[in-house]
Amino acid sequence: MKVCAYLRVSTGRQAERDLSIPDQRKQIEIHCDKGRAELVRVFIEAGASAMDENRPVFQEMIDWVTGPDHPVDAIIVHSYSRFFRDAFLAEFYIRRLAKAGVRLDSVTQETGTDSTGELIRKIIALFDEYSSRENAKHVLRSMKRNAALGYWNGSVPPFGYRTVEVGKKGDKAKKVLEIEPDEAAVVRKMYDLYLHGDDQRPSYGVKAIVNYLNANGVRLRGRKFSLAVVHRILTSQTYAGKHFFNRTNSRTNQNKPVSEWVAVSVPAIIGEEQFNLVQGLLKARNPKKAAPRTVSGPTLLAGIARCRHCDDSMLLRTGKSGRYRYYTCTRQARYGKTACHGESVRLDLLDGEVTNLLVLELCRAEWISNCVSGWMKQSDLARHSRGDRLRDLRQEIEKAEAALGRLYTAIEAGAIDTDDPILRERVTGLKLKRDEAASFLRMLGGRDACEDLIDPAKISRFVHVAPTILRSDRDSRRRALVHLLVRKAVLNEGHLALTGDPADLAKAVAACRNKGPYVVPSFVREWRTRRDSNSRPLPSEGSALSS
Repeated sequence: MKVCAYLRVSTGRQAERDLSIPDQRKQIEIHCDKGRAELVRVFIEAGASAMDENRPVFQEMIDWVTGPDHPVDAIIVHSYSRFFRDAFLAEFYIRRLAKAGVRLDSVTQETGTDSTGELIRKIIALFDEYSSRENAKHVLRSMKRNAALGYWNGSVPPFGYRTVEVGKKGDKAKKVLEIEPDEAAVVRKMYDLYLHGDDQRPSYGVKAIVNYLNANGVRLRGRKFSLAVVHRILTSQTYAGKHFFNRTNSRTNQNKPVSEWVAVSVPAIIGEEQFNLVQGLLKARNPKKAAPRTVSGPTLLAGIARCRHCDDSMLLRTGKSGRYRYYTCTRQARYGKTACHGESVRLDLLDGEVTNLLVLELCRAEWISNCVSGWMKQSDLARHSRGDRLRDLRQEIEKAEAALGRLYTAIEAGAIDTDDPILRERVTGLKLKRDEAASFLRMLGGRDACEDLIDPAKISRFVHVAPTILRSDRDSRRRALVHLLVRKAVLNEGHLALTGDPADLAKAVAACRNKGPYVVPSFVREWRTRRDSNSRPLPSEGSALSS
C-alpha cells in the first residue's frame, strides 16, 4: 500500500523552532513500517491554521492524491487535528478523498473503517473544532489585554513605524511601536502635500500624491504606492497617535462593533489638528458627495475601453472642475506615468466614434446575417461534441472559482497583502479564465435557443431600432446595448477596433418582437468574425483624440 504523510504546525514560530514536525514525521514513519506501507511523499505545512482550507501545501496534496493516476491509497496524519479543526470542512474533504479511493488515517487516533469508526472520527472532529474555538477565545482575550497595555501584538507594523522590544514575559518578547524616521518623513510629506501642496500646485489630491511619490522613486517597502495605500495612510488614526486593535474579524474581514475595539496609544507622526484638517478636506472632495449623473451616465464605455499600451481598463477622469471628461488608463491613474504611458482620450469623442462604428458597420442586415449564419454553421458542425465541451467548461469555472475562493479567504485572514502585484495578477488571471469559460459556456448553451428565434424579419427590425438607441444619449437602453454588443474597444494610433461575441449579437437580434418596445436582453460577452471586419480609421486623426 502506498501512502503520503501530511505534517502541520499552527504558527510560524513553531515552524522556525521545528516544534512537533520532526516528532510527527518520526511517528508516521514508524507507523508505516509496522503496517508495511510505502511512504512515497511527505507534505509539510509550516505555520498554517487548520480552521480553514486556505493552505497551499494542503491544496497541493489534495489535488495530487485525487489525480487520475491514483498515486496513493491513503493520507497519514499524526492526529485528525493536523488535517482539520473544522468538522464540516474535514468531512467535506474526507468524502472527496473517498470518491477518489483515498482514505485518511491517524497514527494516534485509530478509529476503524466501519460505521462505528466513522462516528468516532466525527466526534473527534467536533471536539477538535470546539477546542480550537475555545483556544481562539482565550488567545484573543490575551491579545486584547496586551494591546490595552500598549504592546504590539505581532502583525506587520504600519508604514512609518517599526517594532522595538521593551521586555519579556516568559519566553515571549513584549514589543511596542516606534517611529521609523525615513518612512515617517514620507508620511509627513503626504499630509503636507495634501494640505499645502508645493511650488508646482497649491494642493495635491490622492492621485497626484501617488504620481509624485512614484515618479520620485519613493517606495512602500520595495513596492510602488497605490491610491488605496495613500488613502489609507491619509485616513488612519494611527498616525495621529491612536491605533485600534480588534476592529475586524480576521476570518470574515467584517467590522466588529466599536465597543469591542481596543485603543492603543502609539507615537504620533501627524498632529491631531493637521489630521482633522485632512479628514475634512477628504470628506469635502469625496466624489460620492457629488450629484448623481443623469440619464445613462458619462461612462458609456466603462469596462469596455482599454488602453492600447497595457490593455488595462480605462476610467473616467475630469479636468477644469468637471468641464472636460476623459477616458484614462487605470494603471496610469493608480501608479502614474512611470507604470504606463497611455494617453487620455476625450470621453465625448470616443463614445461618439464607438456608437458611430456600431451603427455604420454592425447595424447592417447583410453583415448581421453573415455573422450569425457563420456562427450557426459552426454550431451545427460542433453539435455532436458540445456535451463534452460544456462539461469541461463547467469544470474550468469550478476550478477557477475554488482558487479565487482560497485567495479571498487568505486575504480575509490577513495572510496575503492586498497590494501585492503578484496577487493582483493572479486574481485577474483567474477571473479572466473563469469569465472566458463562462462566456463560452453561455454561448454553447444558448445556441440552440437562438437558432430557432432569428429570422430575416427580426434582423430587419433590429437594424431599424438599434441605430436609434445607439445615437440617443438620452435613451436608457443605450449603455446596455453597447455593453451587450461590445466586449473591448481599443483606440490605436487613430484606428478604433471593437470586439464582441456573435452569441450576444444573436441574442440582441432574437429579442426583437413584432409589438412593444425593444428590451435589451441581459448580456454576456465576444464578436469579431474577421480580424479586420470592424476595424477602421477614425474620421478624425488620432492626435485629435489625445490630450
